[in-house]
Amino acid sequence: MPVLSVHNLSMSFVEQNLFNDVTFEIEKGDKVGFIGANGVGKTTLFKIINKELSPDNGQVFTSGDTVVGYMEQHACSNPDRTVYEELISVFDYLEEMEKEIEIQNNLVASTNSPSAEDIEKQTYLIEQFERLGGLTYKSRTRSALLGFGFDEDYFNMPTGKLSGGQRSKLSLLKLLLSKSNFLLLDEPTNHLDLKAVGWLENFIKDFSGSMLIISHDRYFLDKVTNKTIELEHNKAMTYKGNYTEFKKKKQAYEESLRNKYENDIKEINRIEAIVEQQKRWGRERNFITAASKQKEADRIKAQLVTPESDLETLHMRFTPKRVSGNDVLICSNLSKSFDDKKLFSNVDLHIRKGERVFIIGENGCGKTTLFNMLLSKISVDSGEVEFGAQVDLGYFDQMQNNLDLSKTALDEVWDTFPNMTETEVRTALGSFLFKGDQVFKPLSKMSGGERARVSLLKLMLDGSNFLLLDEPTNHLDSSSREQLENTLADYEGTMLIVSHDRYFINRLATRILDLTPNGMVEYLGNYDYYLEKNKDFAFARISNGEVAEKPKKGTNDYKLRKQQQAKERKRQNDLKKVEAEIEKLDTEIQELNNRLQEEDVVSDYEKLLALTKEIDERQKYQDSLYLKWEELTEA
Repeated sequence: MPVLSVHNLSMSFVEQNLFNDVTFEIEKGDKVGFIGANGVGKTTLFKIINKELSPDNGQVFTSGDTVVGYMEQHACSNPDRTVYEELISVFDYLEEMEKEIEIQNNLVASTNSPSAEDIEKQTYLIEQFERLGGLTYKSRTRSALLGFGFDEDYFNMPTGKLSGGQRSKLSLLKLLLSKSNFLLLDEPTNHLDLKAVGWLENFIKDFSGSMLIISHDRYFLDKVTNKTIELEHNKAMTYKGNYTEFKKKKQAYEESLRNKYENDIKEINRIEAIVEQQKRWGRERNFITAASKQKEADRIKAQLVTPESDLETLHMRFTPKRVSGNDVLICSNLSKSFDDKKLFSNVDLHIRKGERVFIIGENGCGKTTLFNMLLSKISVDSGEVEFGAQVDLGYFDQMQNNLDLSKTALDEVWDTFPNMTETEVRTALGSFLFKGDQVFKPLSKMSGGERARVSLLKLMLDGSNFLLLDEPTNHLDSSSREQLENTLADYEGTMLIVSHDRYFINRLATRILDLTPNGMVEYLGNYDYYLEKNKDFAFARISNGEVAEKPKKGTNDYKLRKQQQAKERKRQNDLKKVEAEIEKLDTEIQELNNRLQEEDVVSDYEKLLALTKEIDERQKYQDSLYLKWEELTEA
């Protein structure tokens, strides 16, 4: 039985229609990625499931034992509440019950001869309180905080002073203590560093309940989800598999839909040409033939599915105004501390023309501070910074402090580039999805994603040959992230990028620098290479000058290595066989689906039933192969 069933859900706000007839089910243990462009209604649908909003039409059903927990995108909304108060608020019902028990106890104690009814109510309340964990909830709250890295110094700290990652962790902790078995997670990786995201991935994998996860973090979705629901063109479509599998299946589905549409149109035109010819001949039998053929054309028209037009995407191209020298940036022995807190020291950088270098590290390690030192916004404690010849620096600020929020999008861009005409500015804004009157929208009323697009447009128009990008994919939806990746892949300049977006890093990085308190650790490859180099150390970090000890070598390493190599060869061969069988089944299932449209099948129930059964058997077999493929890939 599904833990969640959504049937024919529709929702509109004022004149904006968000979605129509959305239907899907989530089974026990499913970890489902919920994706779609910004503004299509994903968070609204979450709030409907959580009963915070009522839909225009449709229904949401949960199984009897389902307890829904909702982690909002903006965690810990009351910044004045302490960490301890935030977490113990999960048990507000127990605190209310405690007060009720105290009132009842005082009533019984103050009466010489309390009534049997009062004593019975007192006993009932105490038993209920104990049954619900009332005797231990305060100690459980303390233990949970300590277990998740919040020592007692944090207990009385306002949540407003926590980092974004700490707030996300606290929100997840609230869900754990709430005993929810179906979680709604809205952008759970926002503000988390790579280490915290790894912790979250393990938490999700070990969680025995079900989840529906809104996220633009494609690498994260690939790691944790077994299904994907996309909300697009006001409707939802469900796909088996993670984000990468979804992309493959969606592309194949849309291509088959376009091919079938084009073939159907050709067939309609062919048949209607015959109809016109028969009518021109004008004999009785010609009119009979024409009527028969017209019915055939009408039947195809009735079943005709018009492919949805592609969603509008960003159109950008970063073109340097001139070419820099080969040495773009050289830094030696940089260090920085604030008061008594050391951020980093011994940082050396040598960035060469055309490189795409990514800086990673835990939240608070000083990545943005390093950028501000390169931009001369803050001073260095020690060391030197030297830029090469003809370097034009462009900077993307994740905090968007380079935008004047009192201006409109049009004024912000035009004031920065006054030599452009209004037509040129509006055309440029249009390529970044600001159409018509949207160019007059004040930046103060824009979403984070809209402001990010304005910042990227200004960066593009600047024509810099060395880009410093601080979390450029934050606030962008998956489609915009992919467009940015494609653009930066074609960029002929040099890039130094801070990012936690592992999919983004994997696609673009030629080199990764891991910022630690004692300098940079270099990895000459993308994120997968970084993981490969770290796997034997279980993500051990360089900290306080100490490196985690490598696994000790055994006395029979050669034999063990040969066994492992043989095992790996077998896994690779098995993987290729499974992938080939899956592709073969894709073709067979497509052919069988095409046969379902044939006239002799449509009109014959027995044939239709047999063909449907055959498709179902092949799909079940393909599902089992996908499970095997996942096991082999995980291995």
